[in-house]
Amino acid sequence: MSDHGNVTEAELASAAVAPRVTEDAAEQNIASEHYFTAADGVIGEANSRSELVESYPSSLGLLTICVLVLQNGFTVIGQSACASPLNFNKEIGQRLARTDAKGKVWAFMGYELRSKLQREATEPQASKEEQA
Repeated sequence: MSDHGNVTEAELASAAVAPRVTEDAAEQNIASEHYFTAADGVIGEANSRSELVESYPSSLGLLTICVLVLQNGFTVIGQSACASPLNFNKEIGQRLARTDAKGKVWAFMGYELRSKLQREATEPQASKEEQA
């Protein structure tokens, strides 16, 4: 996620004085990515049951979904939808959905880092108390 409200990754890195999740680390944590529209999902689910889809709301074709599979097998989804079918652009929808999903990866990695830092901060204290 290179935007960060117009803050660049370089600015974040230069201001950091402690461990942080980098854009590159978030990117490297992605093992694979998969895209489909909600309409594709409806059709695929029906096909898996050997059924034909008679009809579905056309707006399902405007909802793009990105599934990111992380290195540990965890999955994260992002989505993008446009209001008018005239504005639908498959490539842009996929990029926006991926950006949404990657933001969630970043948040999960930030949570994981914060948990690690908290454990490290409390472990020395626990060791001192055990020695007393």
